[in-house]
Amino acid sequence: MTETLLTLGLTDLSSSTRAGGPRSPVPVDGSLFLCGASSWADQGLVRHGDFYPRKTMTATERLAYYCSRLPLAEISTTYRFPPTPDLARQWVARTPPGFCFDVRAWSLLTEAPTLPDSLWEDLQGEVRPETRNRRRLYSAHLGGDAIDECWRRFEHALRPLHTAGRLGVVILQYPSWFTPKAETRSALVAARQRLADYRVAVDFRSPKWLVGAVCEDTLEWLEAHDIGFVCTDGPLAGPRAMPSVMAATSDVAVVRFVGRRAIEDDPWPWPYRYSDPELADVALRVRELAASTSEVHLIMENCWRGDAVANALTLATLLEAPVRG
Repeated sequence: MTETLLTLGLTDLSSSTRAGGPRSPVPVDGSLFLCGASSWADQGLVRHGDFYPRKTMTATERLAYYCSRLPLAEISTTYRFPPTPDLARQWVARTPPGFCFDVRAWSLLTEAPTLPDSLWEDLQGEVRPETRNRRRLYSAHLGGDAIDECWRRFEHALRPLHTAGRLGVVILQYPSWFTPKAETRSALVAARQRLADYRVAVDFRSPKWLVGAVCEDTLEWLEAHDIGFVCTDGPLAGPRAMPSVMAATSDVAVVRFVGRRAIEDDPWPWPYRYSDPELADVALRVRELAASTSEVHLIMENCWRGDAVANALTLATLLEAPVRG
């Protein structure tokens, strides 16, 4: 079946690309599938990729062109620096109705190491004196009132996207030491409550959530609390390996594609473009999510030059093709 799907999808790929590519979500068995990349402005893509027709395009022109080709983009820069309402309004103004942004939550809100200068200037004085000169800021370095204010500002900054119908999912990416236990589950519940108006998904970086019997418990718990699960397609060995679990725990499923090459020591990111047979296999696997959710977001994070956008376009074309036995 994989070979059949591959042949059907790629037969029409060149004409689809020339016509502007899939702009709208792809309907699959009653669910909508949105393909996109984790950046539309990555330097490698802009300077060295062949996705954009001109190297001289402005930022506004690039985003408009991206929107004409793909219906989804992840905003990953918000992991390092929180967005502002003005920036969110610009994203709204520069994108057409129906376009969708998934937003990665600011690292401080997910107990991850954070750049100290990403904290708002008026809150710098709230950092505990003994931790002010450290190279990384953590949520534990701030008092409870300051953390509450950080959450409030982050939620407020996303409001323009939400109001305009552009906000897809807020992705909470937790570090590898965030493992399954009572206090981490409580932190997830609290995060869900702080973003009560938005769709939320969790991106675990610890495999302990997904091994053995714990995996089923994790998925059931997420479903009970209306928290989506970010599936990861990546290397099966090495420090960044995660169990290959394809599941939906809310009304939107998220699948992140980071490349399958297992590298122990090389810097991240590394070049990895999914092959056509790999994408045909991916298309078959993600189709199974249609039975358990109404929307599926497929995010290519292999952002090396044009790899992510090229793979997203191919995957969308494969999903459009009918499956034949």
